[in-house]
Order: sequence, then C-alpha cells, then structure tokens
Amino acid sequence: MALDLYAARGTPPQLQYLHWRDMAQTPISKLDDDAFTRVRILLMAALESEAQRFSHAAARCSAELRAPLAGLRRIELHQELAVRSLLGVDHSPLELVVGHKQCAIEVGAALARRESDPGVAAALRFCLLEDFDHLYRVAALLDRVEGRDANNILQSYTDILPGRPTILQHRAAHDELRFAGDSATQPAASRMQLLGMIACGAQSRDLFVQACASQADPVVRQLLAEIASVDEQHLTHFESLLDPRESWLEQWLLHEAHEALCYHACVQHETEPRVKALWERMLDYEIGQFHFVAELMRLQQGQDPQRIVPRELPEPLAFGSQRDFVRELLHEELELSAVAQGYVPRSQETQATRDYRARVNAEGSPSESVAAGYTWSPGTELARLHPAGA
Repeated sequence: MALDLYAARGTPPQLQYLHWRDMAQTPISKLDDDAFTRVRILLMAALESEAQRFSHAAARCSAELRAPLAGLRRIELHQELAVRSLLGVDHSPLELVVGHKQCAIEVGAALARRESDPGVAAALRFCLLEDFDHLYRVAALLDRVEGRDANNILQSYTDILPGRPTILQHRAAHDELRFAGDSATQPAASRMQLLGMIACGAQSRDLFVQACASQADPVVRQLLAEIASVDEQHLTHFESLLDPRESWLEQWLLHEAHEALCYHACVQHETEPRVKALWERMLDYEIGQFHFVAELMRLQQGQDPQRIVPRELPEPLAFGSQRDFVRELLHEELELSAVAQGYVPRSQETQATRDYRARVNAEGSPSESVAAGYTWSPGTELARLHPAGA
C-alpha cells in the first residue's frame, strides 16, 4: 500500500524524543535473523546519517534555516543511534562490509528495476555491477583472512560471483559526471531514489575507510582503500544527476519524504516483531518531520509542498532477492565503462581514465590479489580443500 504523506499526521517534532535506552536496542543475530532485516537496518542507518550530513551543509549556507535544522538534526542523530544499535558485535568488521555491499546490491537492483528516468536507471545499473564485484572480492577476503563464509551473512539471497572487475573501475573524476536532472521534469521518486543511493554509497565509503584501521594485513588495508575510492566515485556519479538549482528547503523536503517512504517499506516487510515496532515509531517521527518542513516551505517560500513531493507516490520498496535481474545485467552490461555524461564500451574510454587507472594500479591491484583463483562454494576454502574425514 502506497503511503499518503499528506493524509498521515505522524508525531509532531516537539513530541519526538528517545531515551538513552532507546538508543541501545537489543541487537539482531547475524545467523538467526533474516538477512533482509540487516539490509533494512543498514539502509535506514545510512539515510539517517545522510540526513545529518545534508542538514549540516544546509546550515552553513542558510541562516534562516539554522534553528529548524538544528532541532530536527538532533532527533535524527538519536534515530540513527537507535537504528544502528541493532547491529551486534557478533558481526566482524569484514562481515559488516559484506552486509553493506549486499544492501547496496539488493536495494540498488530493486530501485533500478522500477526507475522511470532513463539516466537514473542507467546509473543505478552501472554502479550495481561494480558493487557486485566488490562483494565477490570482500567475500574472498573474509574467507582467506578470517576463515568465514560470506554466505552466513548473505543467506543465499545474493550471488558471490565476479562482476565488473574492480581493477577496471578506476576512472578520471570528470568521467563520473552525468547530465544533471531538471527538478521541473524529473520525477520526485527518481530524485528520492538518488538520495537513497547517495546515502548507501557514503555509508559504505566511510565504513571501508574506518575498517582500514582495524586490519593489520597491508593487502587487506589496500583492498579496503581501493573499494572506498570506487564508492567515492559512485557518490559523484549519483550526485551529478541531481538538479543543483533546487533550494535547500526543497532538498530538505525530499529528504524527509524519502526517509518516511523507506521506513514505510520497512514496516511492510519486516519479519522481526521488535524491529518492526521500531520502524513503526520511526515512520511516525518522519511523517511528523515531513509536515514540519512542508509548513516551513509554505511560510518561508509561499510554495505548495505538493509541487516538490506529490501526493501520489510509488509503492513501497520491495525487499527481496534480485538475483535474476543482476544476472541479466552481468550478461548485458558488464563490459561498459563511463565517460563524461555517458556510458561506452571499455574500448572507448578516455585517455584521462586510462592514465589514472595506470597510476593507481602501478604497484599492483589488491582486488586482484585477494581473489586470485577464488571460487565460492558452501563453507570456506579450507573446508573445501580439506573435507571432513579426508
């Protein structure tokens, strides 16, 4: 059932508060709870973190919005703490990396399948195949460094196979830029879906950067750095599709609407009762925040918020395995690369991209080293090479 943001009222911001205990939820089990519960947690934590990044950027550039931004930003930090606390310490840093890449793949594929804007859909598909290869490289790393099977996290929803090779994903910065959308014609749903992928990309990049400090092996640290660099490229890729002429208030309204839509999708699909109860509470909070920003738009800009976020919004995001769709993309679009504002066969890449790739890979590629000869099968490489009783 689609969410009608204008009919729902939610919880007014002045009544939104979380106790410290609310910000320290009982974690999920990485083995016993469904993998898509983790996907939802990672997605919503990413969106709450993105809301705060946006809020700080807007506050630096808009004096009149500083006070209302500060008020909601504090609530959003507490929301992020509550959501992120659902991830337990039974996840190792590398297992969390696997979870983040599963989130990027399954959410990105679900969005790409229903995206109506051709430019946005192409970007979603393009970056998806790169995240898919990252998952394969990290799965090999997890197996070879920690002796753990990545499928304990993925639960067979997501394939562990090579995608567009990470060694070939490094491109000159200007080749990540797409044609910017026009907010007058680009659907609000498309702009909100871009915000979702920007949030996931930023969260993944930051996790890879932070995970470097927890690893002693220099090759592991190099791989994490290599993938963090590609995640930064993806951020540039998606951000360039947004209309830079939108006002801070218009962008803020889109952020709040998108968070509400995603919490609504979480409520619709969650199978763990106590986690679903948190989603329901957060949904009410986001609806209240949406109405708060919509009223600001009416008062400060004299605009009807339905001009930015229409009453008719898409059905909730479907959380489920996108394996068949991803396999189709692997067959059809694996050999593509990017040039400024377009996608081309790899033979047509710019010289700037080739020169950049040659420089960063001059001393070897960690993504190739960690996965050399790796083929996933149930269990770990050690179990496969030395079966029980052999």
